[in-house]
Amino acid sequence: MLLTVERVAHLRHVPLFSATPDRVLAGVASVLDEVEFFPGEVLIRVGDIEDWLFVIVNGNVDVVRPDRRVELGPGSVVGELAVLDPRPRSATVTALTPVLAFRLSKPAFDEAVRTRPEVALGVIAELVGRLRENHQGSPG
Repeated sequence: MLLTVERVAHLRHVPLFSATPDRVLAGVASVLDEVEFFPGEVLIRVGDIEDWLFVIVNGNVDVVRPDRRVELGPGSVVGELAVLDPRPRSATVTALTPVLAFRLSKPAFDEAVRTRPEVALGVIAELVGRLRENHQGSPG
């Protein structure tokens, strides 16, 4: 199990949390669960209704949606839409290598967003980046 200071160091490199002060990250770090996955193990399954996100600490995952497939590694966040709007998952995420991930629940995420505008701004920036990526090449 990682120490809080180690968790904060990992979160510092995640765009979602990069503008968040260390003392706030320490609070977020204290409510994270550490979860390990073996290669081939599913972190998130399309269609499931869950209310947490994962921050990939170590390892790589394969994210498969009907319209695309992408490999993500350390510092990536998957499942963030579920903490904003708990609907069926839109992708299946599978470990390609051994993976250590932080799991953040919706109640803990909601508290962080409510009390720290930096977290909300990080979420907005991440979602805007994804929207731009999805619409790359379209006018706008």
